[in-house]
Amino acid sequence: MAGGEVSSTSGQVMLIEEWNGSASTKLFKTATVTASSSSFSIERSANRFGHVWRGILQAFVPEGFPSSVTPDYVHFQVWDSLQGLSTYIRTMLSTQALLSAIGVGEKSATVIGATFQWFLRDLTGMLGGILFTFYQGSSLDSNAKMWRLVADLMNDLGMLMDLISPLFPSAFIFVVCLGSISRSFTGVASGATRAALTQHFALQNNAADISAKEGSQETVATMVGMALGMLVARFTTGYPFAIWFCFLSLTVFHMYANYRAVRCLALNSLNMERSSILLQHFMKTGHVLSPEQVSRMEHILPLWTAPRISKEVKLLHSQVLLGVRVSSLHHKEVKQ
Repeated sequence: MAGGEVSSTSGQVMLIEEWNGSASTKLFKTATVTASSSSFSIERSANRFGHVWRGILQAFVPEGFPSSVTPDYVHFQVWDSLQGLSTYIRTMLSTQALLSAIGVGEKSATVIGATFQWFLRDLTGMLGGILFTFYQGSSLDSNAKMWRLVADLMNDLGMLMDLISPLFPSAFIFVVCLGSISRSFTGVASGATRAALTQHFALQNNAADISAKEGSQETVATMVGMALGMLVARFTTGYPFAIWFCFLSLTVFHMYANYRAVRCLALNSLNMERSSILLQHFMKTGHVLSPEQVSRMEHILPLWTAPRISKEVKLLHSQVLLGVRVSSLHHKEVKQ
């Protein structure tokens, strides 16, 4: 019993309520006991199945859900789980092609040769991750939506490199190293943006709980995706057209699910573009947009599509540079 309340009416009736939960803001009533001199009754607020279902649900959703997270949490997690499912299925296809290219199952293949190729692939990926962090690490928080899409796009390119590696045996090392570098960008960008989004979802300082439950959700998606991936890989073995059809179809769905997941986010922090949208609308109308309205106007596609941004949204910061060293300026710029 997490809490109890006793009351009386004319000193003849006693009421006891049983509540369950780990915090005062996350309680739910489980039973009510009513006793008097002539009667005694117990009213259970939830059946045994409800308790079991609630226990299972607590392993996958943050405690206090839905009041402990932002309204866009559910929509994002649904689309994120679907894109993860498609990723794991495609991983089985690309890994099968990569192992075949290394020589698994062939008598002529040597263990040391395969080990060296795998080591070189991982090494280039580690170096690529370090370089990516050096050049773009400071912009991942402010542009979490865009980098989330970029991360998944680079992951798709990496798996594509693995899938086509058997087609270029003479350039096998070069192709798989390119794929490893591409996936290294994914690891850095995806991890950093996930941390920023977790902070956004947390309404009750429960970022750790949200992160842990996200891990449980991802584990289930991984297991289901691996099972489906093994079935797809088994039935498409020896049929190149079927392999490519499944891979490309799942890739298109993967990018669509990622776009929908990112588009439903309504971040309440300001970056350069969101500040420009907010300020321009305020100067024109005198009204302040809500985070949801700003998110619908925000450009979330990668940087190389920036020229396609609507002409109504012009970045106000284009002529402002902060923290510039005087030694890096030309004489004319200093004079101005």
